[in-house]
Amino acid sequence: MTIEDYNNCVDQYSDNLYRFLLKNIKDEALAGDFVQDSYEKLWINYRNVDALKAKSYLFSTGYHKMIDYIRKHKRISNISDGNLNNHVHFEQYSDLKEILNSAIERLPNDQKAVLILRDYEGYSYKEIAEISNLTESQVKVYIYRARVFLKNHIGKMENVA
Repeated sequence: MTIEDYNNCVDQYSDNLYRFLLKNIKDEALAGDFVQDSYEKLWINYRNVDALKAKSYLFSTGYHKMIDYIRKHKRISNISDGNLNNHVHFEQYSDLKEILNSAIERLPNDQKAVLILRDYEGYSYKEIAEISNLTESQVKVYIYRARVFLKNHIGKMENVA
């Protein structure tokens, strides 16, 4: 990869990488930090990275930074079961997007990440497998399970009103 290729990667992929990370962690500052860390790692290794694989390299790096952060902070900030009742809403919603986003937030991190890469960012199963270090079969299973969960969580459209 040349320096020109690196600069092209910044122009082409930084917004998509930021959106992907922000959709998963819901923190603008952290998403920006993970994007910056990903580009820093690419800069350090730019001679060893093929320009055609730079996009996968960036998303894979960002994904792993995010997962490491989530795992580290999950241990630190466990929510007690007693506090969960404060976050449950028993009201009916009419905004399907809000319901869908709420359901996506309840997915396990791996399922949420692969679902967002596939359905929001439009990556192929093969690209998602490269980014997440999973096999294509695992990616398909995670996406299937996530969609089944969403279908069961949201239910029939006539129940959402």
